[in-house]
Amino acid sequence: MTSATHHGGTPAGTPAGTPAPGKAAPPSSVPALAARAALILPHTHVDSLFIDGAWTPARGAGRNPVTDPATGEVWGSVPDGTLEDVDAAVDSARRAFQGEWPRLAPSERAAYLLRIAEEVEKRAGELSLTNTRENGSPVSESSGAAANAAGIFRYFATLAGHLERDDVRAFPRGGGESVVRRDPLGVCALIAPWNFPINLVVIKLAPALLAGCTVVIKPASPTPLSLRVIIDAVAAAGVPAGVVNLVTGSGRLGDALVKHPGVDKVAFTGSTPVGRKIAAACGELLRPVTLELGGKSSAIVMPDADLDAMSKVLIRSSMRNTGQTCYISTRILAPASRYEEVVDMVTATIAAGTQGDPLDPGTVFGPCATESQYRTVLEYVESGLAEGARATTGGRAATLGGGLEGGYFVEPTVFADVTPEMRISREEIFGPVICILKYDDADGSVDEAVALANNTEFGLGGLVFGQDPAAALVVADRMDTGSVGINFFASNHAAPFGGRHDSGLGTEYGIEGLNAYLSYKSIHRKA
Repeated sequence: MTSATHHGGTPAGTPAGTPAPGKAAPPSSVPALAARAALILPHTHVDSLFIDGAWTPARGAGRNPVTDPATGEVWGSVPDGTLEDVDAAVDSARRAFQGEWPRLAPSERAAYLLRIAEEVEKRAGELSLTNTRENGSPVSESSGAAANAAGIFRYFATLAGHLERDDVRAFPRGGGESVVRRDPLGVCALIAPWNFPINLVVIKLAPALLAGCTVVIKPASPTPLSLRVIIDAVAAAGVPAGVVNLVTGSGRLGDALVKHPGVDKVAFTGSTPVGRKIAAACGELLRPVTLELGGKSSAIVMPDADLDAMSKVLIRSSMRNTGQTCYISTRILAPASRYEEVVDMVTATIAAGTQGDPLDPGTVFGPCATESQYRTVLEYVESGLAEGARATTGGRAATLGGGLEGGYFVEPTVFADVTPEMRISREEIFGPVICILKYDDADGSVDEAVALANNTEFGLGGLVFGQDPAAALVVADRMDTGSVGINFFASNHAAPFGGRHDSGLGTEYGIEGLNAYLSYKSIHRKA
């Protein structure tokens, strides 16, 4: 029997918008694909690099695709730069450093930073959407990227007075004095990660520019397009040619930049294994380097913690950006006296977060940023289950519809009954996975919790949840890590941010972050 059909040839009874058997749905009828088809972004398939103040054709024919991790579809591409491109970019930065830029008054360079901030804010929408398409950060996260980047530029502009202030130091025993000069280091290689591709470049770019340095930026391979929007802002602000350059390509370009004889300073954010290689290369070259690397941070839940208040900041503090944030506290250390209560709260909070299309403002958890990271996270999930951890929510790959079937989604996962020796407790997962460990608080002590928190090779972030501010501060002081939040975690542009141990070398943010781009000279004279 032949079934009746509607005008489009779809069998009767088929829901509207559903394709006929054997036919692919048109993009306009698939929600996620329709949302992407409607986007108008300034950079998709591009052929140029930014060198000497202009978009310049790449010297090679190689290409690197840009994949939307929510759909698995390629939507953009950039040149896979060559060593000749790196040479051209470094040479451009060197010429600019030999020109007027480092000789401007710091307040003049600060004025450029303020103009860049304005131009970045004008591009907030395209910056957010490009970021989301590159790495799957939900727009609820990426929509703040422009404002945060602008805030970083504006903060460092306020430090111009520090550079302009006379620094004359008397000899302790009299008879003379020293004039201390703060000189820019020179040409800086800024190498960015894929998880926060915009702000983790800007936190290097802003102090480098204020110091009087010139730069070559190399974004991570999965996220090369959002940085072009920042370059657009830099160009619109009138920054002189050659001061800021951008090359794109695979990791070999980053390696070439690190070892390039024309580079004076390296700043890198990324994984600890890659950071070790960069540190070794810079050590051999006696080249200054700043490294912001991995983390495995802990949140100590004190016996008096307000769990309702904790639940309100849990995702931001422990699973921000779908768990792809270096400093978040993915290990929850819960007192034995309240362990199941903590497990129930954490499970309910994470389970209530919506996972879906990162272009949907209501989405809390998006996909893993790359297929490789997706497989890594699933491997850790399987490891946790095999070693005896209990998944109270999640624990597997997520299957989504509406055009997201090919996306790299892992269900937000909470593991209870985790013990310190498990891989999921010791190694950085960098995905939507939280581990809950138990500590003995029989005598009201948090000594075991502090020992667990410090029993790691990393030292980047941390949290203390407790209702007694003084007691929480004492615990925070005992944690061997670069930053600790009390009842919440946030970055402060004015305060130093850096890791200890395997979490890195050096400091970003604050006046300390500016000092990382300076070289000091003492001129001694008779008083």
